[in-house]
Amino acid sequence: MSKELNAIEQLINQDPVFGQLSFNDHEQVVFCNDKDTGLKAIISIHNTVLGPALGGTRMWNYGNEWSALNDALRLSRGMTYKSAITGLNLGGGKAVILGDAKTQKTPEMMRKFGEFVHSLSGKYITAEDVGMTTEDMDTVREVTPYVTGISESKGGAGNPSPITAYGVFNGMKAAAHFKYGSDVLEDKVIFVEGIGNVGEALVEYLTQEGAKVTIADINRDRLEEVSAKYGAKIYEGSDLHAEPMDIYAPCALGATINDNTLSKLQASIIAGAANNQLADENKHGMLLQQRGIVYAPDFLINAGGIINVYAELEGYDRAEIMRKTENIYTTTIEILNKAQQNGITTHSAALQIAQARIDARRAEQQG
Repeated sequence: MSKELNAIEQLINQDPVFGQLSFNDHEQVVFCNDKDTGLKAIISIHNTVLGPALGGTRMWNYGNEWSALNDALRLSRGMTYKSAITGLNLGGGKAVILGDAKTQKTPEMMRKFGEFVHSLSGKYITAEDVGMTTEDMDTVREVTPYVTGISESKGGAGNPSPITAYGVFNGMKAAAHFKYGSDVLEDKVIFVEGIGNVGEALVEYLTQEGAKVTIADINRDRLEEVSAKYGAKIYEGSDLHAEPMDIYAPCALGATINDNTLSKLQASIIAGAANNQLADENKHGMLLQQRGIVYAPDFLINAGGIINVYAELEGYDRAEIMRKTENIYTTTIEILNKAQQNGITTHSAALQIAQARIDARRAEQQG
């Protein structure tokens, strides 16, 4: 708890936005407030060089507003690089709504949020994220066209979670090929932490492959449901990161690779769906490299979801969605090789490729 308080104090000592530790030359940050619906939201637009900023809306019961702002800034930056490295003509944005999605979210709140999104005239396009559903996106769609991930019955691409999981699965197989010389996951011991929609879909892919899957989540009912469905083992211990495993798949919230967990982590591969898995990208990326743990960059391998919703904007079909998502395998191999050849972290290698594409487009626009 003291570490969390120290982190909050560090944030408070910064200027509110421009001085935030996670501020990274963001183009625009919008604070949204509506007394009638109880809406308190932050829309963060990091970069629009490649196109409009597309990124999901997360509803979370943050401990404080500083944490919410920090999350929005980090997530929107990640979306910029996710789209860039995947070859999509999109920028990076993200929105967070402060509150408990189970008890405070209402259709009126969703419509009011949609009005704030609409006020940005398409510079930001929203989608589903933690605490949100396809039905929520349908409600937002009632007041703005700048939303993706709406129901298939309404002409959308539907729930992006299975495609996100498929991308993570392909990235994991690529990392296994790089580490073990084979991408076969049969009999590999894999811990999946966080069994939401994406985590469950990943468990399905892994169990079909014959992997030995152990699952962990704060929701016991969810664990038992998924365990019964796929035969996955429920983790009953108290220190998951210290357990012997081949692959660690973080699929909940970010920063699970930190000073505390990294020192005891026994996995040889990290490949999961969570955003911002490294608490400190440079420090922890370097420590993973030194320990010989292969890290498949999160903003690359979890890009299946944005590929799925991008289809709504570009009008391509399911087969093309799957083809683009399967290409995550090839890009992951490319990045792991680049990192090894240049003696840099896999995170840095991925960032360099993404940034090069953004810089090239900016040069075109200025030229």
